[in-house]
Amino acid sequence: MSNYNFKLSLYHKIVLLNSYIKNTQIHKISAALITFNEAKNINRTLNQLTWCDEIIIVDSFSTDKTLEICKNFNVKIIQKEFNGYGEQKQFLVSQCANKWILSIDADEVLSDELITEIQTEFSKKIIPFDAYYLKRKHIYLGKKFNYGKLKSEPILRLFNKNTCAFTAQKVHEKVIYNNKSSKFKNLLFHYTATSIKQIMYKKNRYATLSSEEYFKKGKRVGLFALVFKYPSVFIKEYIFHLNFLNGYEGYVWSVYLAEYSSLKYIKLRELNRKANFEQPI
Repeated sequence: MSNYNFKLSLYHKIVLLNSYIKNTQIHKISAALITFNEAKNINRTLNQLTWCDEIIIVDSFSTDKTLEICKNFNVKIIQKEFNGYGEQKQFLVSQCANKWILSIDADEVLSDELITEIQTEFSKKIIPFDAYYLKRKHIYLGKKFNYGKLKSEPILRLFNKNTCAFTAQKVHEKVIYNNKSSKFKNLLFHYTATSIKQIMYKKNRYATLSSEEYFKKGKRVGLFALVFKYPSVFIKEYIFHLNFLNGYEGYVWSVYLAEYSSLKYIKLRELNRKANFEQPI
């Protein structure tokens, strides 16, 4: 009986400590997310963002239950047509009331330890950095990757919107900043894909957006480079990035990246050929 009481009191101490840290947090943080048909992910993500001072969601007219789930939380929802990740995320940032932005994807989940670490940092009187990297752990088809760069990939997710901004790229957008950055040691979990169907959808979507971005910049790719794109990317990901140690899921991830890398250039060649065909003689 005394053992049980000790565990209970310890649990309450942890709860009280987290509550105290939140109440003493000086710098307010806006959690910012873009969504489109994220009903399978969004509840898990929002559950770990309730400590933030506000949650802003820009939705691209979801047709599943994403918005219905979001309304169970204290969030502000704005609907806007999707014109690319960079443009959508920068618009999202402009809708946030606070200068500190926690930009999270709908399939990313903060660990309890990371939340406490962020709250502790933002309870300090002065924040000496403009941007913070989070250690993102890859979870693919339900498996945590424990080998290679994806076991804890640094990604910039927390920043001061007065000194940082998203690039305008349609896909693979980045946050640019001029001053100092730091990184947290605890994990952000990335539930990348849960099915082969979802992997195929993402591959085609990202390849289309990437090819359009390349086409806009006037980029071209020769047949020789295209032929060797798939094997070179697969070997790099599967062998040199140690995904063979991540089992079947590591193999599927390597195939996905190789196929995506090839497909985006095939789509680029199609855009270039169409543009050349349509040029007036």
